[in-house]
Amino acid sequence: MRKAMRPICTVLLLVLLLGAGAVIALAGGEPEPEGEPIPEITLFTTTESYDPIRYEAAFLIQDAWEELGFQVNVEPMEFSTLLQYFYDEQDFDATILGWSGRVDRLDPQHFLGTLHGGQTDLGANNPGGYENPEYDALFTQQEREFDPDARREIVLQMQEIAASDAPLDVLFYRDEVVGYNDERFENFVAMAGEAIYNEWTPYEVTPLGDDLTLTIGTSQEPDTINPLDSTSVWGWKFMRMYYDKLVRLTPEIEPDPWAAEEIIEVDDRTVDVIIRDGMEFHDGEPVTVEDIKFSFDYFIENDFAYFRPFFGPIDEVEIIDSSTVRFHLEEPYSPFITVTLSQIVILPEHIWSEIDNPSDLAPDEIPTVGSGPFQFETYDRGEYKALSVFEEHFSAGDIAIDGIDYITYADSEGVFTGLVTGEIDMTAWRMEPGQISIAEDEDHISVVTVGDFGYYHLTYNLRREPFNDREVRRALAHAIDRETIIDVLLEGRGEPGYSVIAPINSFWHNPDVERFDFNLDRAREILEDAGYTWDAQGRIYAPQS
Repeated sequence: MRKAMRPICTVLLLVLLLGAGAVIALAGGEPEPEGEPIPEITLFTTTESYDPIRYEAAFLIQDAWEELGFQVNVEPMEFSTLLQYFYDEQDFDATILGWSGRVDRLDPQHFLGTLHGGQTDLGANNPGGYENPEYDALFTQQEREFDPDARREIVLQMQEIAASDAPLDVLFYRDEVVGYNDERFENFVAMAGEAIYNEWTPYEVTPLGDDLTLTIGTSQEPDTINPLDSTSVWGWKFMRMYYDKLVRLTPEIEPDPWAAEEIIEVDDRTVDVIIRDGMEFHDGEPVTVEDIKFSFDYFIENDFAYFRPFFGPIDEVEIIDSSTVRFHLEEPYSPFITVTLSQIVILPEHIWSEIDNPSDLAPDEIPTVGSGPFQFETYDRGEYKALSVFEEHFSAGDIAIDGIDYITYADSEGVFTGLVTGEIDMTAWRMEPGQISIAEDEDHISVVTVGDFGYYHLTYNLRREPFNDREVRRALAHAIDRETIIDVLLEGRGEPGYSVIAPINSFWHNPDVERFDFNLDRAREILEDAGYTWDAQGRIYAPQS
């Protein structure tokens, strides 16, 4: 009898010494993890109609992350709502979005700034909240370096730091493939990153018939046409046609004095701008140096976070005389002419000075008076926008069209149908892979393909668990199958992403940064080494604190 009781006593003693988990182990099962389960992750993406590539990519990522034990909920949403959650509220776990390859962004300043610790507040360009003091110090160093080769070395180092920390995943760089009706217009301007939907096409395009209105089809809607509140490229691609800037960047990415007659670099902290004589706003009021000073001061005073990287270096704007404005910079800033002067728009002081809280304007209260070569005509949200040539503009004599109509479609299929049927003259958005071969077979459509220096990204909210853990981010990067996204979803029209500076921007791009190839075994190994565990159902648990 006593011999029969000995195994039972032994088990009871082990329970007392090791805890109940030992019984599970003795029975052949796995002990329950001691930490807390990782909460469900919500992955925001666009709707399928807006962008089927991002939509489908989200579900591929969901499947891989769930294999690692994470619970993932994919939540598609309308684009402007997505931007609001991402930028204005920073209320997200992880989000798939994209940075477009706007021409000024060939200078690395913008893309590097999207990871700067000074741009983490609401509405700014670093919604994920990444902060790295070493990175931030190098960011300041590179923007004050005027020697391109020396600046390049700093930029390469910054890319290495960012890639290693993985605050976001650069998913892919996608080819820009667009089309236009070559029976109605010619001389479209193609630019890397922007294809033919750029600010030079309306100046150069030539009608082949009597219809002088260029009609553009788009499925994208401006988030707003308030220049003090828009954080979307689709807002600015529209507004930049009726607002002027001191500088426009040419298709060769050279600064072209625009509202500025001449730009004089007095020293490395002082720049004089002589404005063009005789310019008018669309309401007939003259453009003066007071308007120039007011515009920059107004952006600064209202602290429009999206544009803070551009006006941030300015210490003071001073009027020297009736034609000269002097910019005093706090520190030397090498991209000042190509970036700042090409991005801050000129506002009419006589209108905007009466507005104390510009971000609170209702849609029907937003002024639309600029001084650009085109003037605002109408905007019916979700339907139609229109601009007409401003005949008093100094460039009007070089423009062969009389205006631009924008037709908004529900999705990219609608845009493509409009191109095929002749309802529109060009697309503002790239064609989907399945549409390209069809367009190439149409006699009246020319297809244009250019590389992109923008990129699609999956950004983590580093203020939230588990994304505040660098090792989790690095593991999740190994659980993104970029090759399948490109080969299957994009049908080969793109490149895997790994740096915020794209390969097409070869001078500034670092091809040697750390890359995270798709490898679920390696992802799991990183998580195990960091102390993460799994329960019997395969759900992942955080290390015990």
